[in-house]
Formats: sequence, structure tokens, C-alpha cells
Amino acid sequence: MIALGGRLRWTRLVAPLLAAVLAATGCAPAPSPTPTPTPVETGSPTPSEAPSAGPSQAPSPEPSDGAAPYDGAVPGSGTGRKIGYISLGESIPFVKLVSDSIKEQGRIAGAEVVFCDSQIDAAKALECAQNLKVQGVEGVLNFQAFADSAPEICAAYGNLPTIAIDIEQQPCQVAFMGANNRRAGEIAGVAVGEALKAENNCQYNAVLTLESPQVGEVNEARTGGMIAGFESVCGSIPSDKLRRLGVGGTTDAAVTQVSDAMSAIPRGGVVVVLSLNDDMALGALAAARTAGRAEELRIGAQGADPSAWKEIACNPTWVADAAYFPERYGRILIPAMIDILSGKTVPSFLYTPHEAITRDNIRAIYPDTPAC
Repeated sequence: MIALGGRLRWTRLVAPLLAAVLAATGCAPAPSPTPTPTPVETGSPTPSEAPSAGPSQAPSPEPSDGAAPYDGAVPGSGTGRKIGYISLGESIPFVKLVSDSIKEQGRIAGAEVVFCDSQIDAAKALECAQNLKVQGVEGVLNFQAFADSAPEICAAYGNLPTIAIDIEQQPCQVAFMGANNRRAGEIAGVAVGEALKAENNCQYNAVLTLESPQVGEVNEARTGGMIAGFESVCGSIPSDKLRRLGVGGTTDAAVTQVSDAMSAIPRGGVVVVLSLNDDMALGALAAARTAGRAEELRIGAQGADPSAWKEIACNPTWVADAAYFPERYGRILIPAMIDILSGKTVPSFLYTPHEAITRDNIRAIYPDTPAC
């Protein structure tokens, strides 16, 4: 999520996690926990492949975000414990942030973290699992990308208690840690709605949602949340103004599809863009700039990864991003696993907290944001 090129390689392989990112990535009532299916095919679906618009649900009430009840390891709490960790792939910046956080929190807890990089490869993930068994780990933090391979991988390390990270790892999974997709979407949608209401009482020419239908429920949860959040402020979106684009997660595809969509939208008004990740939002912005229409956009996206920081801070058309905070994942994962190994009950779903990142708070949260 730091280098745009790296993110493009990632999204083309697996589509947005958190998007995650992804990655990074990433509701009341809580969505069914299928955060990422098996990796999807590369390429971008056409707009006709996007899901049809349907009635949206009301956003969940504040402040019920279902965030995990952990915020950092207690020093020494994991002394003598050996925890396995299968990384999805250290070449992905979002994942590297997750890994660094896990290692840091393991050191604080005094636990030994046995690390293995699956390199976005199911066979390598199986090798990692076998190695973890040989190393004698007691539990596993599992971030491997291929849900279909999970049964074999679980068996390879003896079906030890497992916290799945962003991707289901059945049958050994005892808890899932990752994005509260619906809630993250609501946060972004509400922020854009509130800004537009303050600007012009919610007047706009069109709403474009940039989606990845291939990832199934993740797409529906994030998109549904964004639409519901926006509508909670600005009212129902007229059907003739809502255009759901099955972009597929990448910047390049967003450039093409948003260019086509905007060619049919009259110039001079406001075009709301609600994107599942920063990659597609960056593509939408590039398309609008090429057409000389960047000032018409009002962007709400998800991820708040470093590739978007400067736009969030310096571009008034980029209204808000729902952050996934991959650099904080370890603050949940390590203490939760220590509790599991100590025989304590942990919640089945450990959601990362989400927060709206705007030009008003980004430098306080991410001081390394580039200067305008």
C-alpha cells in the first residue's frame, strides 16, 4: 500500500482485500464473515457485471463499530509462548505493515513469533504450515491467501488454534481478525454526505460506485455501507443517478471505466465517487483530470494507504477515506492469541477499528504525509 506499483500487482492477483488492500482492506448487524474468497481472476469486469442497485440498509448507529477489545500486548504476557505466523506476502506493503506490527507486539509480549512468508502461493503456504509444526508452535496467525487450501494447511500444522487474518481459514479458525467491511463503508459514505450537505445541500449529477464484484460479500458489504452512509445524510440516490461500475480493484481499469461514465454525465456539476479502495479512486481522479473535470469529483474511498495520503491532505475533492490501520493489526492479534493459548474465550470476530481520515486529521494520524 506504499508503492503504487506494488499495489497494482497485488490487486490484479487477489483484488482488494481491504483493500486491503487490501489490502489492507479490512457493521451492525455484523456481515457474514467471508472477508476474502479465493483469489479472483485477473482483469476487470465490465460495468454490466457490477451488481444491480438495490435498497440499501440504514447505517449502523454510532458508536457501535464492533472493534476488537484489544489494543496492544501486555509486556511479558506471552513469555514462554511460541506463536506461528504465515504472512500473505511481504512484497505487498499492506501485508508488510501487518507483519511488522505482529513482530513488534510479539517482542513486547515476550512471545516467540515464528515467521514464514507464503509469497501469495498456496504451495509455499503449505510449506510454511509444515515448518511451523516442526518448530513446535502452539497457535497460528494465518494470513495465507487461498481459502480453498485452508483445510490442507490447517492439517499440516495439526489444526492448532488459529486466528485468520482477513481471509477465512477453516476448519482450524477459532477467530477472524480483519476489516468490518460494512462499517468501513458507512464511515466513508457518511463523511462524503456530510461534506456535500455542507457544500450545497446534497446537490449532485451522479454517484459512481467503484466495485469489485468478484470478491462477493466483501464487495456488497463495503459498497452497501458506502451507499447507506451517504443516503443517511443526503437521502435516497435516484436510480438514474446511481452508476455501479464493476471496475475490479485496479487503477488502470478505473481510468477507463470512469472516463466512459463521465462522458455521459453533463459537465459543471458534482460527481460523487465511492470507491472500495484507493487504487480505483486514484484511477477515477486521473480520468477526471485528463478530461479537465477533476474539480467536479467528491471522493470517498477505503484504505487510507500511503498512496492516497497526499491527495487526502491536499486535494479538496478527496473528501475522506475509511482507514484500516494495518500497522495496528498486531495490537489485536498478539494479545488475542495469548488469551487463546491461556484458555480464555475471545470474540469470534476481531474487527480492526475504522476511522474517517480527512485533510483535517491526516497529519495527526499519519505524520509522514507528504507536504502539499
